[in-house]
Amino acid sequence: MDYAELDDKELVKVARTGRDAAYRELLSRYERPVFSLVCRMVRDRAAAEDLAQETFVRVFNSLDSYDPSYKLSSWIFKIANNLAIDHLRRRKVETLSIHGSPHAETQEEEEQTRITVEAAGETPEQYVAHRELGGHIDRAIGELRPEYRAAITLRHLEGYSYEEIAQVMDVPLGTVKTYIHRARSELKEKLAHLVE
Repeated sequence: MDYAELDDKELVKVARTGRDAAYRELLSRYERPVFSLVCRMVRDRAAAEDLAQETFVRVFNSLDSYDPSYKLSSWIFKIANNLAIDHLRRRKVETLSIHGSPHAETQEEEEQTRITVEAAGETPEQYVAHRELGGHIDRAIGELRPEYRAAITLRHLEGYSYEEIAQVMDVPLGTVKTYIHRARSELKEKLAHLVE
């Protein structure tokens, strides 16, 4: 059986029967998006790896409670989001890193970046300016309270709709809109110095 051809709901049914290959396929579909979300929230690669792993432990242990009327991705992101917010509340993680963004490039990626810059038609100066602006935005997002950070990350970095964010965060739609509005207001204040 080719598990990659199954949709999420069918794959969950098979995984519930205990098939290891179905679990591996679920992991392969959602491992990167979950890690990306958690890493953007906690801003610590090692902690994000632990939280992503814990997310899948909980997902696999709770597959019987998954309600197929919801998107599987929303359910998985809800678990990841809750773990990340709990982590931030417990640890009161310093949101600014002396090493910059958790997505900062490694030396191995520098060659690819140079090629990308050339392909995008940016001058090196434009690239540096855009990267610097991205760093300011990234740091400003990192300073938001966990709920605002989660909402803004899901909306603008992961591309989720307001309804999907409400499902992931397990809050009413109005609360999501409030979080995003307040997050945008705070970001506007934090970044105002860049446009002066």
